Amino acid sequence: MAATGDDASAMDSISRAPAAQAAALNPPASGSSQTEGPKDAAANPTPAPRKPHSNSDGGVETAEEAVEPAEPDINELCTDMFEKMAIFLQGELTGTCEDYRLLENMNKLTSLKYMEMKDISINISRNLQDLNNKYASLQPYLDQINQIEEQVSSLEQSAYKLDAYSKKLEARFKKLEKR
Repeated sequence: MAATGDDASAMDSISRAPAAQAAALNPPASGSSQTEGPKDAAANPTPAPRKPHSNSDGGVETAEEAVEPAEPDINELCTDMFEKMAIFLQGELTGTCEDYRLLENMNKLTSLKYMEMKDISINISRNLQDLNNKYASLQPYLDQINQIEEQVSSLEQSAYKLDAYSKKLEARFKKLEKR
């Protein structure tokens, strides 16, 4: 519900001149300089004419005096805050997006490395299978080599025994010959 008439002018005066009301209640000291005057005048607009009070209680403040008005540039401050917050959030989201892109690239590279390692392991497995097959095909020959080695070893032992026996025979023969 919108205010009309005297109520609207009272509300308008509250929103325009909070400092003017404070200045009317607390007059400046007599030793104030002239340089403060233009600053105060620029910061505080001139007060609007107020409606005379019909209240019989002279010492009681009315609601219109106790209400603090909004800053005249609150819209600009809000707009500035929202723009800066948007820039901040945009930066945060951009950073997060970059982090996710980096993670995505790292995952792709890791996936490629694992694919390379998989190919290498497949090749190693294939080569190992080939070696196992070749070893299996050579196993009969290896068994023959082991048998031949055992036979050569026993033949060598027999040769040593034969050599020792022949030396004994030679020694007997020389002994018999001397007689």
